Amino acid sequence: MKLEEANTGRVSVLVMSTLGFTLMFAVWLMFGVLGIPIRDEFGLTDVQLAWVVAVAVLNGAIWRLPAGIAADRFGGRRVFIAMLLITAIPAFLVSTATSYSHLLFYAFLVGFAGNSFSVGIAWVSAWWPQRQQGFALGVFGAGNVGASVTKLIGPALIAAIPAAGFFDGLVPGGWRFVPFLYVILLLVLAVATWIWTPHREIRPGQGRSIGSMLTPLRQLRVWRFSFYYLVVFGAYVALAAWLPKYYVDVYGMPLSQAALLTALFIFPASLLRPFGGYLADKVGARRMMYATFVMVLLASGVLMMPYGYIVLSMPNGDQNAVMPWEVGTMLFTALVFIIGCAMGLGKAAVYKYIPEYFPDDVGAVGGLVGSLGALGGFFLPLLFAYTGALTGFPQSTFFVIFIVSLIATLWMHFTVVKMLHRASPTLTNKFEHETPSTDEHEFMLQGSGANR
Repeated sequence: MKLEEANTGRVSVLVMSTLGFTLMFAVWLMFGVLGIPIRDEFGLTDVQLAWVVAVAVLNGAIWRLPAGIAADRFGGRRVFIAMLLITAIPAFLVSTATSYSHLLFYAFLVGFAGNSFSVGIAWVSAWWPQRQQGFALGVFGAGNVGASVTKLIGPALIAAIPAAGFFDGLVPGGWRFVPFLYVILLLVLAVATWIWTPHREIRPGQGRSIGSMLTPLRQLRVWRFSFYYLVVFGAYVALAAWLPKYYVDVYGMPLSQAALLTALFIFPASLLRPFGGYLADKVGARRMMYATFVMVLLASGVLMMPYGYIVLSMPNGDQNAVMPWEVGTMLFTALVFIIGCAMGLGKAAVYKYIPEYFPDDVGAVGGLVGSLGALGGFFLPLLFAYTGALTGFPQSTFFVIFIVSLIATLWMHFTVVKMLHRASPTLTNKFEHETPSTDEHEFMLQGSGANR
């Protein structure tokens, strides 16, 4: 294959996989906005609504490992197209749900769209050279912006399309029109991907046994990367689905405004991913992860504080309320924006690690990292709901974010320290400089005097 053809092929792979991933990500997380009218129609509690969001996220996580392996063995193109076609079926079923149990089941099925990430990662990395993979995978990962698609178009469509729909109900109305629209877009994009991407498949896993492809998963490093990804992606998925409800319930906003403000979190968390990949190529993934975790810890540390008054206890036993403490809408949105920026940079940094350490197993390793990371998007909304019900404070959402971020930060830091000690064993137990001997001291004084 000529160089020019290879360059054209990799660009078309990157463009079409990014478009497809953006659409499937929108399908995967559509309940973040649809959940509000769904809650009203079916009379759901917050915990019941959290389960609708969570089961969709769960199915978008559990198949990432086999999907990544399938892409390596059979080719990313054909697996990606198959996923677009398969996802269209449950998307249509969601638009027909008439009970909570049906909705829960259909939400689980449509969550399959989330597994497109590991397929796209394997497909793109197979076509792009290692020196450019950080940027290319960052561009593909920017498809996370699909989480904002429903938030931008959903409220307007729900308000504009009559509940009865069109053509005697053949085209559903209200919130049901959104998943119906996604059915059409999924089918169109499947055909477009078939036409405009190279038919030649690059299959790094061809001829290899499943056992050999799973061997890298025995390394603790893979599981550590997975926990990093839980913080920067799992928490991102959870917040993208949870924030509209948070704005509505805590700040009393209409759904349309809540969705737009949530998009201010989603955009940087998605669109900064290519820049994060570029920085990871230049300065290294480890520095990027330190910066990411520090930003998340600082912002979530402020957001997790319950609202009330700062009280001073006087020596005579009196207590005086000094000043009220409350995070207003502007400060809240600004801090959430910072968290979004950090997550956008961090997601790219995590996936910069993978082709560096496991160049022949991107599908398997990327699938596991993506799977375990995305499982955070399943567990965290449930933790948000249950901790909120237990404490009565909606701010407990960010206490959960703070704790998981702190654990990841400490794990990474102690691992880095251990690696440095292993590289320089003579400095393992040296915290302070040793006091030089008398002869060494005199020699240094003589040297300093000679240089004056």
